[in-house]
Amino acid sequence: MTQMVKAIRIERNGGPEVLQWASVELPAPQEQEVTIRQKAVGLNFIDIYFRNGLYSHPLPHGLGFEASGIVEAVGSGVTHLKVGDRVAYGQSPLGAYAQARNVPADRVVRIPDAVSFEQAAAMMLKGLTCWYLLRQTYRVHEGQTILFHAAAGGVGLYACQWARALGVKLIGTVSGPEKAALAKANGAWEVIDYSYEDVVQRVLELTNGQKVPVVYDGVGKDTWERSLDCLQPRGLMVSFGNASGPVTGVNLATLAAKGSLYVTRPVLGAYVPTQETMQAAADEMFELVLQGKIKPLIGQRFALDQVAQAHEALAGRCTTGSTVLTLD
Repeated sequence: MTQMVKAIRIERNGGPEVLQWASVELPAPQEQEVTIRQKAVGLNFIDIYFRNGLYSHPLPHGLGFEASGIVEAVGSGVTHLKVGDRVAYGQSPLGAYAQARNVPADRVVRIPDAVSFEQAAAMMLKGLTCWYLLRQTYRVHEGQTILFHAAAGGVGLYACQWARALGVKLIGTVSGPEKAALAKANGAWEVIDYSYEDVVQRVLELTNGQKVPVVYDGVGKDTWERSLDCLQPRGLMVSFGNASGPVTGVNLATLAAKGSLYVTRPVLGAYVPTQETMQAAADEMFELVLQGKIKPLIGQRFALDQVAQAHEALAGRCTTGSTVLTLD
């Protein structure tokens, strides 16, 4: 049965003004889909990229990849979920900014009763990003020292906590004393305030001249060169985001000159290709939450129909931790 729900849609790329609060038709779930009545939606920088056109997608379309809620209907062939299940997802087709929607069932995981809908929505994409970065792309281990840019951001604060749980010394870069204090409070071993400190020089000082084996960089263009200069010979540069703009014009000879460096540009989907791998990754993440080793930090909340304000705050780097879009 088709129902009408409210959702955010865009008909053209541009600034926050293109976001429209519209009524859309929601059909019954098809085979291998579930209908989720959503309780909270996670906001991520990638949403801005699809809004402004940095990442292209046929228009018109919705926005958002991450949300939580209750299963309202189950399509044929779905065996791991049932009506009434508390669920979340962090990898879906565009369209999470909605009161209810259909989602491919293999992208949906069950969430523990002790994890709230807002917590799940705040950490599915960002928390699982930390999972693949720290546990898969480069498997950090106790006693290592690593560099993580934007340590007070949505992904960064989870990385600080996860690194602390693993006994890893995370050096985080931040802008300003408030964000420095926040990163330290969440587990960063040391912080570098790049608004007045030389990042490369401080990394040298903190590592006794040894530099680090891996740099995690979700900032992009503005930090690319200094990230490479912080790496040990044969170190790994993990470029996983473009908050300051995409990295372009990569010169392979530079990697050779700086010590036979490695570079990777990973995405979550490559690490959780099946429902089983997605649920296993989520279970590892939620277990740390249940143990109290990771505490989802929701820095700000906006009603879903006020999402334009949320986009402005995120793009202006006026947020800390995760931002959640709430629904009645």
